[in-house]
Amino acid sequence: MDLSFQAPGDYHFVRSVSAAGIWVADQCYAKSLLLSANQLVSDWPVQQFDELQVSHLETIFQLQPDLVLLGTGSKQRFPVAEFMMEFYQRGIGIEVMATAPACRTFNVLVAESRRVVAAFLPLAADSNP
Repeated sequence: MDLSFQAPGDYHFVRSVSAAGIWVADQCYAKSLLLSANQLVSDWPVQQFDELQVSHLETIFQLQPDLVLLGTGSKQRFPVAEFMMEFYQRGIGIEVMATAPACRTFNVLVAESRRVVAAFLPLAADSNP
């Protein structure tokens, strides 16, 4: 699904998303990634929803978001309460959705200059729900 054909500004944006990967500007990422307006972390170790652990959150918190979008693959799936509580205890909002809608939402929020970080899990790596 194509999301943007032109660079909208001087920040990261998602051009398209499919089972092949997530296109950020002119680069395709087939594995999970963390994305903010000005930073991209392509070595986030979580590749499937079932791998999510509280210990994986420190990299997200280092990016100092006000809001985190968690794209959980092709389907919306919610992490355990302990995972979600880490955000609430730090005063950071979190929205959980499938990866494609998370990509669209990221583009809107970053265009509004929001301090958002997206944690995108790939569509192709979904484990059994």
